[in-house]
Amino acid sequence: MKKSNLVTVSFLLLIGLIISCSKTDLVLPSTTTPAVITVVDPYAAIKLTFGTNIDPLSLLNYANQAIPNYINKDNTGNNVITNAKASLGRVLFYDKNLSTTNTISCGNCHKQNFAFSDTSLISAGVEGGLTVRHSMRLINARFAGEAKFFWNERASSLEQQSTMPIQDHLEMGFSGLSGRGNMASLITKLSKINYYNELFKFVYGDTVITEARMQESLAQFIRSIQSFDAKYDIGRAQVRNDNDPFPNFTAIENTGKNLYMTPPVFNANGIRIAGGLGCNGCHNAPEFDIDPNTRNNGVIGVIGSNDIELNNTRAPSLRDLLRTDGTINSRMMHNGVFNNLAAVLAHYNNIPGNQRNNNLDARLRPNNNTQNLNLTPDERDAVIAFMRTLSGTLVYTDKKWSSPFIN
Repeated sequence: MKKSNLVTVSFLLLIGLIISCSKTDLVLPSTTTPAVITVVDPYAAIKLTFGTNIDPLSLLNYANQAIPNYINKDNTGNNVITNAKASLGRVLFYDKNLSTTNTISCGNCHKQNFAFSDTSLISAGVEGGLTVRHSMRLINARFAGEAKFFWNERASSLEQQSTMPIQDHLEMGFSGLSGRGNMASLITKLSKINYYNELFKFVYGDTVITEARMQESLAQFIRSIQSFDAKYDIGRAQVRNDNDPFPNFTAIENTGKNLYMTPPVFNANGIRIAGGLGCNGCHNAPEFDIDPNTRNNGVIGVIGSNDIELNNTRAPSLRDLLRTDGTINSRMMHNGVFNNLAAVLAHYNNIPGNQRNNNLDARLRPNNNTQNLNLTPDERDAVIAFMRTLSGTLVYTDKKWSSPFIN
């Protein structure tokens, strides 16, 4: 065969081979290796720890909860609630890593299924039982004219209050005393936990943990805990003000409401001769928070001691003091001295005249005598019936206020 013909045949065979290869998807060897793309989930530790409880891309609603238009008080200040910071606060609230022994969280003494109160008279801490004061309920802490916290108002704000139990030697232990770590030690501890690195990066843009950021987030979560689904709220939404009869109330509930709202009339000896009981003078509706100007209420004992303490002037909202079935969520007053409302009313019916109590509220000293409300059994029962209308149901079960930890 001639050389030219041989070249032609060879060319045609090459073209055929190329066409054949294309039809069978033959891949010719390459001198380079394809790059491997690895996708890193920035929230892997959050998802592993909390499962579906916290999804940074789909947060639960803390920032835009419905608030009745008759609620006017709000101590939020500049720390406006956001879903992200309240979610971080939720983790901090329930995390036992915030105690020196990894056994105590805020949620230990403020239980959701008891309206964020403590069923124990003496709350348990890292040193065992605490003393002096019973844990305060945390319902509607945001909706109060009083911005100070703790029974004796030693914290000037909820932000300041939120980390004080963490630094208490008996409660959560980071006191810096007796060889214990301090707040800086706790921050170092939390910085080594992966889900906090991811959470602080998500919320604040970096992984830096500070006490101020912890306070901000904890306070937002606590302020988000609200209760406005009670029988009282259904009735209040239908009337002009609290003095109108509520159409959804029974006769005894409306009677109890009138007794609660109406000021008493006393004679010269401090004995009530007309009017109501005047409860609203200190526990103002519709928030039922404590008046910031209130002084001591005559309960002056402390837990486990005969000592007196006169500076307990703060109180939580009266909402969800009881459950809807009438049982109490926890013992009442700073020393847990009362375990039913009848005992509370008996105290206010005839205020103890302790001569050492120079801080007794003036409203409990009519005409310079300790008050005697001259309360009848029917009046007592009516007020208790009204107090039961202040209890809702959602606060006990809503997921956004529950522990985010899977186990």
